[in-house]
Amino acid sequence: MSEAAKWYVIHTYSGYENKVSQNIEKVVENHKLHDLVHEIRVPTETVTEIKDDKKREVERKIFPGYVLVKMILTDDSWYVVRNIRGVTGFVGPGSKPVPLTEQEVEALGVDVRQVEVNYAVGDNVKVIHGPLEGFIGIVEELDIDKNFVKVVVSMFGRETPVELELDQVQTAD
Repeated sequence: MSEAAKWYVIHTYSGYENKVSQNIEKVVENHKLHDLVHEIRVPTETVTEIKDDKKREVERKIFPGYVLVKMILTDDSWYVVRNIRGVTGFVGPGSKPVPLTEQEVEALGVDVRQVEVNYAVGDNVKVIHGPLEGFIGIVEELDIDKNFVKVVVSMFGRETPVELELDQVQTAD
């Protein structure tokens, strides 16, 4: 099968997002559909709530009533997902699921792209994107998981630490 898996949005009853996600995983497991349904996500964010003068960290759904599924759309995969209890349908005109575009997937932060870095702490790097483009600096800190690098650049005769995304710098030749 040459077709690549794409992200689709499923509409669910509000409050059923996690249940729908678990049910899809179970059906995929039981019917051995791993080659069709690749990933299921319920996007959440951690927010701080203040209630009765107490701060708490809470997971909140970013899109209540929606679940994202990365799958290869076939009659089988469509039927399986569509008939999960709690699913009201795919997002798209009529009953035709429309995949998210690359830009939408990127904007939603659903597919995390791994950035390979060929530099380390102490290396000279050149800023290749952003307002500091063209500046040369030294890597002071590197966190691949959080997608950030702290670089010390010389600005106006001063050493200035700046935080950038990993793909905003490259090794200086």
